[in-house]
Amino acid sequence: MVRARHRAAPAHPMTDMTPRGRRPAGRLRALDGLRLVAALMVCLYHYAGRGGSVQEAWGASPKQLFPSLYAAFSYGCLGVQIFFVISGFVICMSAWDRPLRDFAASRVARLYPAYWCAVLLVTATFVVRPVIADPLPIQDVLVNLTMAQLPMGADRVLGVCWTLWVEARFYLLFALIVWRGATYLRCVTFCVLWLVAAVVAAAMNVPAVDEVVMPQYAPFFIGGLALFLVHRFGGDLTLWSIVIFSWSLGQYQAVETLVSPAATGTFHQRSAWIVIMVVTLGYLAVAAVALGRLERANWRWLTVAGALTYPFYLIHEHLGWAVIEVLHQQLMLSARATFALTVLVMLLLAWAIHRLIERPFGPRLKNALSAEAVVRRAQRAARS
Repeated sequence: MVRARHRAAPAHPMTDMTPRGRRPAGRLRALDGLRLVAALMVCLYHYAGRGGSVQEAWGASPKQLFPSLYAAFSYGCLGVQIFFVISGFVICMSAWDRPLRDFAASRVARLYPAYWCAVLLVTATFVVRPVIADPLPIQDVLVNLTMAQLPMGADRVLGVCWTLWVEARFYLLFALIVWRGATYLRCVTFCVLWLVAAVVAAAMNVPAVDEVVMPQYAPFFIGGLALFLVHRFGGDLTLWSIVIFSWSLGQYQAVETLVSPAATGTFHQRSAWIVIMVVTLGYLAVAAVALGRLERANWRWLTVAGALTYPFYLIHEHLGWAVIEVLHQQLMLSARATFALTVLVMLLLAWAIHRLIERPFGPRLKNALSAEAVVRRAQRAARS
């Protein structure tokens, strides 16, 4: 990919802008690498940077097993915020020039096959070996398959699924843009209005409003959206202002959530400076992709890394705890060997889910939900 030096003039100042020079070609493999880094950060946190259920898996506190790493690993939870920045970039990129139905079909096909597999795998694991957690009642498992367990008030099979509910609400909000077609002006307007709504919602502190506007996470998605527009159209004062404003709100929300007296009983007492630094590095990494600074990171293995990220993210927590319990407490492997081997096992299992579930069933589900399939079904119904 070659980044053009000049931006063409907009087709119309109030409708859209023309992409600068040539359109970016091919896959942005550096983003795939960043996604895996974010997933591994969350994995480090879940395995050795927190308390709670993971202590049952190890049979001891991770603070005792990894005294020199526990504090650093406790910042791994910020991989979620970095995920959200990447998601804002990727969703805007994948939705461009797509009608709403195709956008929805691509999201369903991307999310559900691996998710269904992960829910069933985790449920089966705790049915066979309920060491870390007991299996949920069947009604909870079934509603988990819909991905609507959190708004329904059901218990979660996958601990990480709360982030999928955040992502789903972002998709619903962004569908307002896709419904009429994504353009520079509409996307910028959406970013500005959502930022304003996030500030107002934070001031109102009304749970129902927070559920829709998501002031805690909105800045990260908005930052990613604006960085995609920088990538597509070139940077200008408006876009960089949105990025900087979203970063400012995002680092504040991250500090408020992760550096607080309420967190000290369960988690390492994090430093506000380090939280801000990690959030900043996440923004800078995605900005480097947007500006073409990571074009040389175009190795094919990064595509594989990106493909593993989603299934790995889904399964690594609870299945990883089960593997840790077997390796460390039953087979008596050292903590460090158990940690490394568990990550490797989860990556291999993620690869199997990608090859055996996502690759064959994702495209079929997408085709079945596409606009063309709906038209064909309507035509057959009209003839019958």
